[in-house]
Formats: sequence, structure tokens, C-alpha cells
Amino acid sequence: MVQKNTPMPNDRKYPAHGVFRTQNGPTIVFLTVCSKNRIPWIANHSVHETLCTIWTQATAWLVGDYVLMPDHIHLFATPTQECTPLDNWVRYWKSRFTWLDQNPSHSWQRNHWDTRLRSSVDYQEKLEYVRNNPVRKELVDDPDEWLFQGCIHSVYW
Repeated sequence: MVQKNTPMPNDRKYPAHGVFRTQNGPTIVFLTVCSKNRIPWIANHSVHETLCTIWTQATAWLVGDYVLMPDHIHLFATPTQECTPLDNWVRYWKSRFTWLDQNPSHSWQRNHWDTRLRSSVDYQEKLEYVRNNPVRKELVDDPDEWLFQGCIHSVYW
């Protein structure tokens, strides 16, 4: 029996974090990071260039495919041998971005959402979702037209 004041797992106010490596397949994480109060400032050339530079230098996790939307980012990442927790890596690149960007209106939500993908089918479904996000939001007619996307490292299932 559950006590009355004990929150159930689906009653969380914040997402649970922690990604564990597996021995029987790759560790690929689907990550979503939002701007504070969902203010649309992320999808522009300057932010895109700065994030790519930071992700290239922040080597604890390798960024694969990503899409920058006006108020959030979707990306796929895989850990390197450094064994840095995902939460630490996300905090690092968000703080590095804030330091380099120096625009007070460009701030991040405190948390992020991450999901470890468990199969190649799961990976392909999420990748298709990410690529078509600008089309669903009526920002472009074809996913290839969206300028604020790319792939920094090859991340394969």
C-alpha cells in the first residue's frame, strides 16, 4: 500500500536523470534542452555557431545529429571514455555558452530531458521526429531546408 503523501513516479516535477552505459549495445541519449520560459532565441546563426564550437570542444560526450528550434534543442549524444555524467556535461556546455554569448536574454531552463535509446528502431523513430520538428512547426516545408541542424560526430546504433 502506498502512503498518502508518497509521490508516485509519474508525479515528478522534474525529469529523472542518470544514464547508465550498457555492455550489450551503444549508449545513445536523446536530449532536449529548452530556453528559459521557452523564449525563442535559439534558432539563429550566431547561437548555432557558438553551440557547434562548444560541442566540438566539450568532448566528454559526442554530439551526433541535432536540431535547434526557436525555443529548444534536440540532440543525440554518446559518452566517451571520460565517464563524465550527462548532467555535468549539459551544465558545462550551457554555462560555457552563457559565458561566450554574453546576451542576458539568452538563458536556459535549469533542467533538461534525456532518454537513453534502447534499440535501433527507437533511435530511427526519434531521429525522424527530430528532423521533422521544423516541418511540424511550419517553419519549413522540407526538413532539409532548416538551416539550424547538423551532425558533429557520427553516432550510430
